[in-house]
Amino acid sequence: MSVDVTPLFRPLKIKEKELPNRIVMPPMLVLRGLTTPGGVDWYGGHARGGVGVVIVEATAVNRFGSELTAENLKPLVDAIHEGGALAAIQLFPVTLGRSVSPAEVDRSEIEEIVTYYRAAAGVCADAGFDGVEPHGAHGFLLNQFFSPVQNKRTDEFGGEIENRMRMSLKIMEAVRPMCGPDMVLLYRHTPVGQGYGIEESLILAKELVKAGLDILDISPASTERPGDRAAPFKNLGVPVIAVNELDEVERALEVLNEGRADLVAVGRGLIADPDWPIKVREGRFDEIIKCVRCNEKCYGNLGKEIPIECTQWG
Repeated sequence: MSVDVTPLFRPLKIKEKELPNRIVMPPMLVLRGLTTPGGVDWYGGHARGGVGVVIVEATAVNRFGSELTAENLKPLVDAIHEGGALAAIQLFPVTLGRSVSPAEVDRSEIEEIVTYYRAAAGVCADAGFDGVEPHGAHGFLLNQFFSPVQNKRTDEFGGEIENRMRMSLKIMEAVRPMCGPDMVLLYRHTPVGQGYGIEESLILAKELVKAGLDILDISPASTERPGDRAAPFKNLGVPVIAVNELDEVERALEVLNEGRADLVAVGRGLIADPDWPIKVREGRFDEIIKCVRCNEKCYGNLGKEIPIECTQWG
């Protein structure tokens, strides 16, 4: 393969942070722990593989301050930094595996979740993370609050879009001051969901920017063309991440060359081959261990609640 991969390796400055390239490791549950040697090695190894940003897996906000502290998270952050990447972490509103709908969350629990987010962001800042990302995508709780189909509340958190955005905006407004002026605030959003489409998502995205958003993470970002669902968000003044089978180099380059997003996230492809970025940069395409989309030891292992692996590993 003879292809110009330069667009993937252009640096990008966001506030005072410089991303060394446009490749993002998205948040993926790996069940190795964040403070264990296995977890630290997993994320540090992917940083050494050449990504520009590592977003650590979704982590429940109620774990911070007790189970997860600035002190015991610092080795994870240090490993990512030593590998050459920026370190961010995705913050999840409730205990992972717990199914909660907007109707089941009372007013006191809403305030509790917001308070947990504020405290979690403070711990992450003290640990040295470069960014935090509230998880508002994929039909989970914050995404359900935004959906007119899933959110049947009749108070100020339900009904019109201004109310359905309120939960996410309260969290962003709580997190932003804890991050300080240099830390990057991301938000992951699914652009088309139950009862809403791109037009309503753009309204939310504009309000997120007003609340201090620095990077918008769109997932999934493709239907007919790579990154086509990320493209409408490109004119909001903040960088946009696209994801969806972008371990195929031509697809990743198309996203950047066509201006549909500023950053490309490679998910299962990085599980299969943590050195994907280095091999792409050096033109060693035939050496890449490719994800074959079998889902056997990634999603399959998640279902068994054991650390994820890959069928393509030797």
